[in-house]
Amino acid sequence: MSVVCVTGTSTDVGKTVATAALASLALASGKTVAVCKPAQTGVADGHPGDLHEIERLTGSCVDVLELARYPDPLAPDTAARRSGRPLLELAGVVRAIRDLDATHDLTLVEGAGGVLVRLGADGFTLADVAAALNAPTVIVVASGLGTLNHTALTASALRAAGVDCAGVIVGSWPDEPDLAERCNLDDLPDVAGIPVLGRIPAGSGALTQDEFHTGARTWLPDFEPRTHGPVHSGLCARTRKQLPPRPVRSTLSITKPVSSR
Repeated sequence: MSVVCVTGTSTDVGKTVATAALASLALASGKTVAVCKPAQTGVADGHPGDLHEIERLTGSCVDVLELARYPDPLAPDTAARRSGRPLLELAGVVRAIRDLDATHDLTLVEGAGGVLVRLGADGFTLADVAAALNAPTVIVVASGLGTLNHTALTASALRAAGVDCAGVIVGSWPDEPDLAERCNLDDLPDVAGIPVLGRIPAGSGALTQDEFHTGARTWLPDFEPRTHGPVHSGLCARTRKQLPPRPVRSTLSITKPVSSR
């Protein structure tokens, strides 16, 4: 059993597609996979969110769990208060992820926005979740100017929380990278102090399921989903195992009511 958290240097850097690619690699090595999204924001009830996108790209072999949903496109704690819906609690989130991990070889936890975005009650963040689970964390980053600083800050925040930084994934790599993007790719390991696990080509989220599974095996050559211990380099390239479909689940038992202000 293994939990890996996925965070980003900001919003819209490709966390969901990167999470799907990691899930695809685990499926390719014959592992059972779950993906948990503690807080989905900016999506109304009944509409497809990030987990739906992961299922579309990877197939029904992945078990997905969304713990809370808030319609406003805001940080989860703010969105919860505005909607009047319950705030997530750290202990409940950790418990739900552990329960999910108990029945899967690999459980991926996709955050919301950056690593210090407040997810719920008492201002807990994905860094707190990863620390409580002793889970290594992958950082999904942009390719252009500013990414060196953003990546270094994110890695520093994770280390300050006692979290192992498993590596960096460039979430959207252009067909024709400019000078800054090419230099950033070279500089990221030194600036952030962690390896670049790979680059996901821009537009990969629009691929068919078969195209996505084929591509994932080449995009992230330095990631191996292990069921025990930390993530390390080296890709296991076995045939993807077809597993029976598992339903999307949702629970509000890990939340507490919003206090009036």
